[in-house]
Amino acid sequence: MVLHPIQKIIASDTHRFRVLCLGRRTGKTFLSVSEMIAEAVANEDGRISYVAPTYRQARDIAWQELKHETQEYATNINESRLEIMIPNMFGGTSTIDLRGWETIDSLRGQKRHFLVLDEVAMYRNFWIKWEEALRPLLTDYKGGCLFASTPKGYNHFYDLYNLEQTNEDFKSFHYTSYDNPYIDSDEIDSAKKDMTADRFAQEYLADFRKAEGLVYPEFNRDIHIKDEMPKFKEIIGGVDFGYTNPSAILRIGIDFDNNFWITDEWYRTKQTKEQLITVLAQQQPNYVYPDPADAEGVSKLEEAGFNVLEVDKGKIEGINRVRELLKQGRIKVKRGCSNFISEIESYHYPDEKGDVNAKEEPVKENDHLMDCLRYAIYNHDINVYNTQTIQRVEKNRRRSESFD
Repeated sequence: MVLHPIQKIIASDTHRFRVLCLGRRTGKTFLSVSEMIAEAVANEDGRISYVAPTYRQARDIAWQELKHETQEYATNINESRLEIMIPNMFGGTSTIDLRGWETIDSLRGQKRHFLVLDEVAMYRNFWIKWEEALRPLLTDYKGGCLFASTPKGYNHFYDLYNLEQTNEDFKSFHYTSYDNPYIDSDEIDSAKKDMTADRFAQEYLADFRKAEGLVYPEFNRDIHIKDEMPKFKEIIGGVDFGYTNPSAILRIGIDFDNNFWITDEWYRTKQTKEQLITVLAQQQPNYVYPDPADAEGVSKLEEAGFNVLEVDKGKIEGINRVRELLKQGRIKVKRGCSNFISEIESYHYPDEKGDVNAKEEPVKENDHLMDCLRYAIYNHDINVYNTQTIQRVEKNRRRSESFD
């Protein structure tokens, strides 16, 4: 397999985890197939997996390329399982299989020598599945991973790309579509004329830009992310129940100027309500705002002694309230809340939102902490922050300051 210059640079790098931020048509599929074959040949009884956002995409993106490159020496090609077995240098066989991110939990408990995660920016709940399901796969063999994607806003892929700054196992690469010597630059220039500047920069130049159609375009890392937390007059918690989908808790401190500070997040799959209650108790909230759709969960919180307040799910009203607070700079986020930051930077409306007949509902993905945020902040305004309460808090603050 003959690699072009930028593919050779990436392939020759020895870092365990390589993150490729690439423009369209830069040859990442060919590179991925080449790397998987090399790892399969080099490992005894090698187990290699390629992952795309969906199983169908895995077939559409990489299967034909993989078959083409291995057809002369593969010992078995299984079309139904998207699995190919090829000889390795130890006289045995190694296996390369293709997977979809939506069923990635099926890999739990297995081992892999090498992984390719393609179109990472499209993955839902990336960090939780990487940390709980995929990273452990590589432990036995000290395996490596190739992460590849075109950007999609400032989401988890942006944070992954920047991990090389703090983790020596990671190395990031950035190349544009112009860097592929086999693509006519005039064709790229022609595409530029038909696209918005931001979309062209994202898709062809592999630049990180704010995604289009965001629910919370007001969020700005420079404004809203903070390292230090102030003293709080009270703590509230937003709760979203789940099991197969993540359960989520958002701990929000309220300071004496009525700003909302996201201090902690909890984001886990396969967690019982009892486990959730244990975590919530450690956060010591004064008020709890859970998803009212789970009556059993709400009841268990009440039985556990939490001060559970009524939640109006009014999505549009709640979103508008959060947007207003973001504009005012009254929502702050602790830097370590990576899942929250990833969600708020990718939470978006469907592409057809410009249609006047389209329902103004965000896409139902990457939204568990967004629901927690809305439940807590919007309903705390309704239930607690009436004029009388604010006046009482201000009076108490002035009294406290007079004793300092």
